[in-house]
Amino acid sequence: MSELVAGWVAAEVAEEFPELRLYALTLAARSGRSPAALRERLRVLSDRFRGAQAIALRQRPVPWAYRVFFRHIGLDPDEHRTPVEALALDRLKHGGFRSRSLLDDALTIAVMETGVPIWALDAERAEGGLGIRPAARGERFGEGEYASDIPVGRLLVADDAGPVGVLFGALAPGRGVGPRTTRMTLFSVQVAGVPDIHVEEGLWTVADILSGEG
Repeated sequence: MSELVAGWVAAEVAEEFPELRLYALTLAARSGRSPAALRERLRVLSDRFRGAQAIALRQRPVPWAYRVFFRHIGLDPDEHRTPVEALALDRLKHGGFRSRSLLDDALTIAVMETGVPIWALDAERAEGGLGIRPAARGERFGEGEYASDIPVGRLLVADDAGPVGVLFGALAPGRGVGPRTTRMTLFSVQVAGVPDIHVEEGLWTVADILSGEG
């Protein structure tokens, strides 16, 4: 397992958001069905996180920091939910956090415990280090007839091969973890007001669960 690596931030983005950071962690891991112990951990988390906690969630310092950043980049957090609020809403709708896979359950636990968003990529499909930059004119997600345009200037997570995903949005087709993935790159985005320890804890929580140590 590698150490946490700081990603790059394009100069024009860093100038506007000097505290914006990206951190990544690469490890050998597969997804698959969650073991019974992890499903039980998810159930306990569901029991701890009920309506009152969900209502108070957005007022906590870390979720609030992401809400503020969303507004700064033109996203309404009441319509485009922050990752932790989206999970909280899903829990309320379904009466609990639903077990989907080893990776998805690990991400849910880490995000709900720290408030920090985390994504996972297939490390074998990456080229170079991850960073944050604006979309260039003509950039697209995917290939062929199913490709979609990316608005110029939209903030992206990218590597040397191109866009990995929209910042706080969808991952690009073919970049996420699939059934054949054997190495993953986890990454998180830190904004102003979010302590380093929360980002580190979130990433290592996912890594430990995937490796069977969490």
